Amino acid sequence: MKYKLSKLLLFGITITAFFSSCASRKEIILFSDIKEGAETSVTYSLPKIQVNDILDVKISTLNPETSLPYNSVTVTSAAVPTLELLKLQGHLVSAEGKISLPILGEIAAGGKTTSELEKSIITILENNGHLKNPTVSVRILNAKVTVLGEVKLPGTYTYSEQSISLPQAIGYAGDVTIEANRKEVWLIREEEGKRKYHKIDLTKSDWFDSPYYNIKQNDIVYVYPNNVKVKSAGFIGNTSTVLSVFSILLTTFVLLTR
Repeated sequence: MKYKLSKLLLFGITITAFFSSCASRKEIILFSDIKEGAETSVTYSLPKIQVNDILDVKISTLNPETSLPYNSVTVTSAAVPTLELLKLQGHLVSAEGKISLPILGEIAAGGKTTSELEKSIITILENNGHLKNPTVSVRILNAKVTVLGEVKLPGTYTYSEQSISLPQAIGYAGDVTIEANRKEVWLIREEEGKRKYHKIDLTKSDWFDSPYYNIKQNDIVYVYPNNVKVKSAGFIGNTSTVLSVFSILLTTFVLLTR
């Protein structure tokens, strides 16, 4: 009778340990609250220029010869310059948030969007009598995001689009692993001289309309490990480990007392 009771107790402990290490569907599925057929409006916003950004600035007019002195000289043997070469010839945003352009000198760029900087340069060119009806194009050449933690391919990823979304950034890193805590993903962002931290729950979609849906250059994304991964780093520390150890001891005791 005692032997059967011991076997039953051992079975119960094993089942408890198994279920205590399992995650529910809601903890694994991303955006699990999305409903089929639902629609929400999308708002697009341009990222603001930051210190250490490299900008490609092109100034043109109907007569190309008049605008030529206002552009940096492009030296390349290739018919189409590579992105790395464009970065070397681009305009680095200084610690003061300025870039230096031929003839125009220092221009304030930090804190502005590329569209705002384009308009600012056009105003300077026209109001100071440099060029008539100029066209200005500004592009960030070194936009990047760093994805760390429980993703398949952690690292720093560059992108050439004006902006990408947080799901895209995680996609670059190969998606989150099965050991990721999808409810605790931290986004670290530097804005206007301040470092900001925001926690995102990837199992929900309520953050889609927040400022954190779209990645900004130099953002850092950190995906926390789940409790099973954290606690498995030590021998004793979670319920399943304690129960497993106890079950082994109980099994040994039963075998020795048969």
